[in-house]
Amino acid sequence: MSLPFLQACRKRKRPQKIFAFHDFCNPGCPISPAGPFRDNIRLFLGECGVPEEEPTASDLQVWCTPLMHQKTSAVVPLFTVQENMTPPSHSFCDHCRFAGWGNHYMSRWRYHVIIPKDCCWSRPLEERDLDVPNHLLHGLIHGNGFGHLICINGIEGGSQFLCGREIMDLWDRICDNLLVRKVTVEDVSRKRAMDLRLLYGIAYGHTWFGRWSYRFLRGSFGVKEHHYHRAMEFLGSLELVKVLEDFSGTEHFKEIKQIIRHYKGMSETNLVTLKDLLKYMLTVKSHSTREGKPAIAAGPLATLKWKISTRASLQNKHLSQMKPIKYRKFASAVAEMGSRWPGRRMEQAAEVIVSALLEVRGEKSGCTGMTRQDVRDAARLHIGDTGLIDNVLKILNNVIVGDYVVCRAVNPLTRILEYTIHEFDRGREPPEQLVQETLLSPSLVVGHDVYKDVAKVYSAVFLNYPTSDCVSLAAQVILDSKHFMKEWPFRDEEDQLLTFICNLIPSIDRLEVLPTKKVPPGEIIMVPLHATVGDLKAAAESAFRETYCAFEHLVVTDIKAVKETDDTEVLFGVVESGQEVWVRGSGMDVDSQLRYEGGSENWEVRCMCGAEDDDGERMMACDICEVWQHTRCCGIDDTDSVPPLFACSACCKSVGQPNQEDSPLDFRYSDELEPFGYLLLPPTGEPEYEMGLQY
Repeated sequence: MSLPFLQACRKRKRPQKIFAFHDFCNPGCPISPAGPFRDNIRLFLGECGVPEEEPTASDLQVWCTPLMHQKTSAVVPLFTVQENMTPPSHSFCDHCRFAGWGNHYMSRWRYHVIIPKDCCWSRPLEERDLDVPNHLLHGLIHGNGFGHLICINGIEGGSQFLCGREIMDLWDRICDNLLVRKVTVEDVSRKRAMDLRLLYGIAYGHTWFGRWSYRFLRGSFGVKEHHYHRAMEFLGSLELVKVLEDFSGTEHFKEIKQIIRHYKGMSETNLVTLKDLLKYMLTVKSHSTREGKPAIAAGPLATLKWKISTRASLQNKHLSQMKPIKYRKFASAVAEMGSRWPGRRMEQAAEVIVSALLEVRGEKSGCTGMTRQDVRDAARLHIGDTGLIDNVLKILNNVIVGDYVVCRAVNPLTRILEYTIHEFDRGREPPEQLVQETLLSPSLVVGHDVYKDVAKVYSAVFLNYPTSDCVSLAAQVILDSKHFMKEWPFRDEEDQLLTFICNLIPSIDRLEVLPTKKVPPGEIIMVPLHATVGDLKAAAESAFRETYCAFEHLVVTDIKAVKETDDTEVLFGVVESGQEVWVRGSGMDVDSQLRYEGGSENWEVRCMCGAEDDDGERMMACDICEVWQHTRCCGIDDTDSVPPLFACSACCKSVGQPNQEDSPLDFRYSDELEPFGYLLLPPTGEPEYEMGLQY
């Protein structure tokens, strides 16, 4: 197999230090860091990375770590790029701002972890590659240990060697090994026009990233965490019987009915809710993908076997065009019929009929048939409801009940309808001379492409649900929840070190010039057991200086927890390890433009949906009060341009001017309403007519 990246390494005379892809960054492989991220990343690059011989730019340093993929023998380049954020090369972090971390102090360094597309493995990484959106892996970690997973692309993203789950496992091990503190991801992944955060959220109760413990961080358009969980619970609990009832008489009814019947018949367990159905369909898809994936040929013998099997399949192609006999499970037939009797009661009646047929077959070995009237009379000995018996007899035609198949056909001699019973042990099909069913039309065939069936359910239920807006509203809540986060717990496991989280308090004389923002997270500081109060001050001062842009000249003056203690006092026994402490300092550049990751501008967001911060969605500002609002909430579609002059409803009301053109009805999230907390607002300019939607 050709390894272009490895060949390129040899041409550059790069040391051949190759690690195993699936074991890299497991505990102790290749390093076991125990300090804060700012120290661990240096150890990681020193032990695992090979510096690029040709630097890409003056403010970028690039290391490469070759990883050998055990299954494909491909050598995968893992690039780590250190980006210097000091002037003149700096930019604010939109990922932090959209995640609600705009108040974090701006780090001096950013580290990009990148695996390029397969076709780019043989060339060095360049500065422009930091903005390429289609890397197989692109993660960004700030110097303080807070980061963002920007993109993941596996086989469906064009890779020939790596699948998305393998790449995600690698990224998770890297973060865990380097003691990263928090990582966010904006989940906008789609497959066949389906948003996976909605599909996986209903099926599994979490997104695809939830497999690695990524949880809800914040929603757009005012969505809160409890709105998100209520919406998922509501959609997942929709009963399939109720769904069929609501779709009755619509254009999607026949397709939805056939899909539900097909997968309920396949499942060993009873599928009751929409969550059960989607989860089972996705499970069937994953199994069929693994089983149907062709293995890599290993020599001429494998090639010969493949040719023989292909020839045999072509010779027997006509067999696939024959009309197969369709046998249904009794539960599926009951669900399709939609009877007024409970399913369990009908199953009991079917078992009684099976027992009667078995008894007749045992007494008359040469005759296994039983007329309808005889079956009805035998069942009445145990069941008094004749309507129930007639209903069950109508269903029993090529139907599996337990370990038997019940069939009915007209006896050619007596011209009377008879019921027969045949053994069915899953390993042997019933006789082919039984009554055959007609095939479905090609457009309605289900089961051949599971994702196509999933897409039909997704489109019909989530986008075109009839009779009620509750389903579409709940789906929109989930679609408006894009930002998820994983947090690694704070570790205080070192016996020979004291660990603290130090938060910085500015000097009193500079408080009035500081912007009004939330308190940024503190820095993790580790000192020896014998360290003094002065040592902690020096360690905190050094950590803030080397981590953040605005604290290059910081001088820590005192520690709140030990304010009256001398600098020579030993910390052990005075301050407990793992405690959060506050330090006061001077020399901070509070006027610096590089103080916060979200920038120095204080935008005021106050939208009718309840949003009070930038959530990454499209916004526009009122030209009078300069308050930002979502364009969607103002009735402007994402494809439409923003009007050259815009005044919000509050400003229009205050100046006594007629409001702008009425916008469509909007939905505001409110904790007072169930199940999702919506307020339905009339067109802007009529706030006195608020109406609550109670579902």
